[in-house]
Amino acid sequence: MTTSPKYITKISNSKSFNYIDIDTLTQYVTEQGKILPRRLNGLTAKKQRKITKQIKKARLLSLIPFVNK
Repeated sequence: MTTSPKYITKISNSKSFNYIDIDTLTQYVTEQGKILPRRLNGLTAKKQRKITKQIKKARLLSLIPFVNK
């Protein structure tokens, strides 16, 4: 029994992630503030590493909260 993931997004190869673009980064963070795993968001391993670094950088600069309560 397979279920379809509910978070799959299509990202073009030319799309670059930036820590200042908060709207894009919040698509890859859950309501609790956790970074979505690669199997749910449909990114490649390389893009997942890049977006993870950008999310962590945005958190350190207080652009994105660490935990949403």
